[in-house]
Amino acid sequence: MSDINCIKHLRDKKGLSITKIKETLGINWRTAKKYADENQLPKSKIKKSKGMMHTEKWGDIVSDWLFEDSRLKRKLRRTKKQIYKDLQDLGFEGSYRTVCYFITDWENSP
Repeated sequence: MSDINCIKHLRDKKGLSITKIKETLGINWRTAKKYADENQLPKSKIKKSKGMMHTEKWGDIVSDWLFEDSRLKRKLRRTKKQIYKDLQDLGFEGSYRTVCYFITDWENSP
């Protein structure tokens, strides 16, 4: 999106030609023409999460545990392996990697 905004800025505000924009940014001439002169912007796609951690109760349980643990000191927090074993005690049939992927996504989400 920032590249598109840059192309529009160079064309509208600076008044550069399509060829100058192409040379400056190192992009294809057709791409520069497309975004400089047209008003349509590409829509960003929102990826819908799926899988047993998102569709069933397991994701909510892990999210609650992670939120509770975030208030504790680092040494007192559960590890991914401990979370996986606690889930197995509750009847979780997924794999350890599934739990790790979910926790990583949870930690990286805004």
